[in-house]
Amino acid sequence: MTGPSVVKTGSTRFIVFFIVLNLCLWIEARSSEQQHASFPPRGWNSYDSFCWTISEAEFLQTAEIISKRLLPHGYQYVVVDYLWYRKKVEGAYVDSLGFDVIDEWGRMHPDPVRWPSSKGGKGFKEVAEKVHRMGLKFGIHVMGGISTQAYNANTLVMDSVKGGAYEESGRQWRAKDIGIKEKACVWMSHGFMSVNTKLGAGKAFLRSLYRQYAEWGVDFIKHDCVFGTDFNIEEITYVSEVLKELDRPVLYSISPGTSVTPRMAKEVSQLVNMYRITGDDWDTWKDVAAHFDISRDLSASSMIGAQGLQGKSWPDLDMLPLGWLTDPGSNFGPHRACNLNLEEQKTQMTLWSIAKSPLMFGGDVRKLDDATYNLITNPTLLEINSYSSNNKEFPYITATTVSKNKHKGHPHHPTSKNISTKHAFGLTSCKEPKANTWSIVDKNRGQICWNQYSSEKLEKPFCLYNRKALLSFDEELKHNKFYQGKLHLQTYDKAESCLGASSQQKLTSKDYSQGALSPCKLDANQMWELHSNGTLENSYSGLCAVLNPVKAEASSSGVRSWIATGRRGEVYVAFFNLNQVKTTISAKISDIAKALPNKKNLEGASCKSHELWSGKDFGPTKDSVSVQVEPHGPALFVLHCSHA
Repeated sequence: MTGPSVVKTGSTRFIVFFIVLNLCLWIEARSSEQQHASFPPRGWNSYDSFCWTISEAEFLQTAEIISKRLLPHGYQYVVVDYLWYRKKVEGAYVDSLGFDVIDEWGRMHPDPVRWPSSKGGKGFKEVAEKVHRMGLKFGIHVMGGISTQAYNANTLVMDSVKGGAYEESGRQWRAKDIGIKEKACVWMSHGFMSVNTKLGAGKAFLRSLYRQYAEWGVDFIKHDCVFGTDFNIEEITYVSEVLKELDRPVLYSISPGTSVTPRMAKEVSQLVNMYRITGDDWDTWKDVAAHFDISRDLSASSMIGAQGLQGKSWPDLDMLPLGWLTDPGSNFGPHRACNLNLEEQKTQMTLWSIAKSPLMFGGDVRKLDDATYNLITNPTLLEINSYSSNNKEFPYITATTVSKNKHKGHPHHPTSKNISTKHAFGLTSCKEPKANTWSIVDKNRGQICWNQYSSEKLEKPFCLYNRKALLSFDEELKHNKFYQGKLHLQTYDKAESCLGASSQQKLTSKDYSQGALSPCKLDANQMWELHSNGTLENSYSGLCAVLNPVKAEASSSGVRSWIATGRRGEVYVAFFNLNQVKTTISAKISDIAKALPNKKNLEGASCKSHELWSGKDFGPTKDSVSVQVEPHGPALFVLHCSHA
């Protein structure tokens, strides 16, 4: 009896082990499926080609093409960008007032003329269903807060939990109870304002918005005018909580990214899945070049693929304005070709891929040319974007510029060239140590100055002056609570204009937010509070004022490099020539080895390489990789190294 009993016990243990193993694998697979943004999201957004004017017919035609041509390459999200609720009639434009479609609760609904399937209060339900049948996911752009139109109409706030109007303290709450008129979106001041998230009614309004989007079948939300110099951590935090409670996954993206710092990124990364790190990216070389420094800083801070909302989060370099486009703020759809030359387009796509940015194509796919299609579906770039690791800028390269008369060699890092600097007004997280450098110099004149004794010394002190309020008694009573203890600052005594933190224009990537002087008014963007720790906090964004050094020479020149490792052991080395002349760029294999975690795999190894854009094979070599790179162009090496 002993023998059969042992065999039976062993078989049972094996069966149990097999069941447990398969159960663990199933749970792991399900967990991966349910995790938000396991890889940088990929898709299409209407803004670069249609601005705000896209119609249902145009959108569905676009989605159909994407499902056939781009979905096989991972482009799965199709996103309607802003103002889908605005009537396309005479007088309507980006910052117009009174042309939006809202319901009785002050919530935005699609314009039924442009989006006929939305009639009868159906919203985007039918559009989302059609998109899902194509195998795609549906996304929309929304603005932060509540619309000025709803505020002026003083609509009731909906209680989406109990149904009907939101009631608290024995009364119904309305838009004017929750809207903060002084905190209107700076670059769309007639459109939207913040809501008070400290109020139950303010939270109820936001909850009703996002529950409605989920009911429509929305899979992706781009939440605008809440990040960068429009920072609203309270609204971001609460929206993130609401999205967690939904019975369906919704990917959460925030925007814009003007003046974003690694500290700001760390404050939001766990709350979202994508966050913009520059202003709007358009098809200019300066916009492309403006992404190198901030990409480097976010990578160095380990923010690429960090913990996010129910999954991971990704620094977002903005849409890819390639192919057939429109213009910023236009009332017209696609009508022109991309202004970047092919080398500049390759640089953009290479940087976006190796920095693991979300890839959201912006061109009109109805006129998708072969060159653009081949670029955005390049298998090597998409492999790097999804599966590479240890992505970082690699400074240890040498560059030799090529001219008709001579070759001029110089190392890229470190540089011994003296670069003169000046300082520009900027914003940063109030948690940054460099923000604690303001102090009162002259109480009588209301003079406060950036501490000239800090590590970044100025040729002369930079000072601001508090404007004495010129308000009537009634105005003082009305605004006293909101502005008590706040400063109205001017760049010199008795000036006519006051300093606002954010530009009233929507900035592009190449534009640096340096504050904006405009006629003094009771506006949170122009209100500041000097804290005892030396921080000067803006009442609109909650960010603090700093003076940042600005290099005298343009940052859109020079050479840069990034490296990463592939999932099969390969090493990626990208060179970028930001100069206007051909440049030979080189990197030593030994230096690349030192920069990667598994350096033993490269030390003393012999490497064969393939350069993507030229199609050339190099090696084997133990010394270096080197190539001549076109002006504003990239090179991308795929290295396979061994010790054999």
